[in-house]
Amino acid sequence: MKDNSTSIKALLPVLFGFFIMGFCDVVGIATSYVKADFRLSETVAGFLPSMVFLWFLLLAVPAAIFMNRVGRKKTVLVSMLVTLVGMIIPFINYNLYTCLIAFALLGMGNTILQVSLNPLLTNVVKGNVLASSLTAGQVLKAISSFCGPFIAAFAATILGNWQYLFPIFALLTLISIGWLMLVYIREESPEQLTSSWGGTFGLLKDRTILLLFLGIVFVVGVDVGVNTVAPKLLIERCGFDVTGAGVGSSVYFAFRTIGAFVGTFLLARVSGSKYFRVNILVAIAAMIVLFFMSGQYPILVLIALIGFTCSSIFSLIFSMAIQARPENANEISGLMVTGIFGGAVIPPLMGYCTDLIGTQAGSLIVILGCMCYLLYCSVGINTRK
Repeated sequence: MKDNSTSIKALLPVLFGFFIMGFCDVVGIATSYVKADFRLSETVAGFLPSMVFLWFLLLAVPAAIFMNRVGRKKTVLVSMLVTLVGMIIPFINYNLYTCLIAFALLGMGNTILQVSLNPLLTNVVKGNVLASSLTAGQVLKAISSFCGPFIAAFAATILGNWQYLFPIFALLTLISIGWLMLVYIREESPEQLTSSWGGTFGLLKDRTILLLFLGIVFVVGVDVGVNTVAPKLLIERCGFDVTGAGVGSSVYFAFRTIGAFVGTFLLARVSGSKYFRVNILVAIAAMIVLFFMSGQYPILVLIALIGFTCSSIFSLIFSMAIQARPENANEISGLMVTGIFGGAVIPPLMGYCTDLIGTQAGSLIVILGCMCYLLYCSVGINTRK
């Protein structure tokens, strides 16, 4: 009984870490505010999400190596400390450069957190409880992503300035740090270094792994792209102000959460490759229709449908990659997390195409291209199984 109580005390602060993990998705609505504050072009504004997601390319493998040396809990605490600093800087001195620094630190912290938090959870719970705890963690992350635009709107309307979002996030991060520091989590001695840049990226010589790695790049591109473009569509086509337009991102994340729950049950009954293919086909159809919609509710319905259908694709690709090379599970995990840098590549391309065309249709074209690759990926996986 004592052990069970201790496990629950350790589990709760670890799960709360997943809520902190969701902070990176606030970059979608924050981009709209920063763009308006500094009168940025779409091309320049498109680089703001890149400041967050570029670090998944640069830091994922080094973070895993660092974790092997110092342990999982210390690595999680380092990630939250970096996030805390990133949230304080733009509130102290708000300008374009401090925003860029804040987004970069948010990306660094989030990269380290995503690499280390899931392994830390395995030190707290095991077996079936681990599976349910991982699901609970992803739900908390989705709730955090869903709440981000509402917190920004609350800061803008009630507190008088959207920038109060930063100290709110800083306070939540500080609570998470303190809570985690107060609990004891037993860890094995840090492991000997077993992975490297060369060994990890050498797995891309396997065509299956390459196909799935690019799938991660493009599904994250779709995720960040839709999160970023949803408010802009409401501003451009429906006359929303920046604060009200945040509902687009919130609807997207709400239906991503619902889709993940539904997918958990359906994937127990249908094959992953079939579920992948059907969902991405529906998402492509919704994206094509979105090109021609101008009303508030049709746009929100289509954004919701895209969020619902794309909700399980990341985890499907991740699990397929692990199953393809189970003997290299650790390296595969690091490699797939590295693929999250797709969130740094797609938004600038969206911004360039939007400036080139003159409407948000340019962004939609880029997202549609990502979805077409995912369709190819789903067919490619199926033909080889």
